[in-house]
Amino acid sequence: MSLVIVGTVAFDAIETPFGKTDKIVGGAATYAGLAASYLYNRVKVISVIGEDFGDHIDMLTNKGIAVEGVQVIKGGKSFFWAGKYHNDMNSRDTLITELNVLADFDPKIPISYQDCKYLLLGNLTPQVQINTLERLAHKPKLVVLDTMNFWMDVALDDLKKVLKKVDVLTINDSEARQLSGEYSLVKAADAILRMGPKYLIIKKGEHGALLFGEGQVFSAPALPLADVFDPTGAGDTFAGGFIGYLAKVKSINFANMRNAVIYGSALASFCVEKFGTERLQGLTKEEIVSRIKEFITLSKFDIGE
Repeated sequence: MSLVIVGTVAFDAIETPFGKTDKIVGGAATYAGLAASYLYNRVKVISVIGEDFGDHIDMLTNKGIAVEGVQVIKGGKSFFWAGKYHNDMNSRDTLITELNVLADFDPKIPISYQDCKYLLLGNLTPQVQINTLERLAHKPKLVVLDTMNFWMDVALDDLKKVLKKVDVLTINDSEARQLSGEYSLVKAADAILRMGPKYLIIKKGEHGALLFGEGQVFSAPALPLADVFDPTGAGDTFAGGFIGYLAKVKSINFANMRNAVIYGSALASFCVEKFGTERLQGLTKEEIVSRIKEFITLSKFDIGE
């Protein structure tokens, strides 16, 4: 049974206080796919690229990720985003957004993808997310949805429709407040869970993440890092690691969700250490295990009587 990721495969140009890049490979599905591939060996991507993408797609296939669902538009140009991060690395300015072939993206699901058991719906229009779900022959065992404030502004009704069809929603704290109309994240979570998802993850950047579901709450720490070179794709990496772990263990419950949040956080902590996908491309199993142990040490304590 496969893990299918729907999202962008694109080009980015990034500037941070640590330097800048020319056009490099990015996109939500790229980051999520790379992360998931370290935990599960049947990852498949659905996306669209232009003819200009060329052999950059090898970045995915070299990790064993299936790309039959990636449409290549002849003569088209791939989605391109350029941004500049401020000194605090938590805020950024978008300099260029060129939708190009993404503007008319209509997901096509190959027959070989119909064994989808785990589905990650990356940050795309809610209508594309709905279309993907409707074109699957069977509802996956687990559907994870990522979205953002933009879709809350321009497509809220469609977003609420897709929320009724998913198991897990992952958003950041400001998006949780916007979607729910509540400032308290506990109250926000309660309101959002009533919209349909069984579980909610609220990402808080350098302050970790919160998991809500089954009447329980889990707070995951963020690993203190000496250098954060580029936060681009960290949230997508988190989502890929999260669903990759759950696909690996094949059991969906709150205890495994907690572990999945830690795995997602660990992989995201690698992502920010270098520009773009550079760090994610060359990880070893030993590095991942060591990073997980760091998270365990960070949050483990004993209280004497």
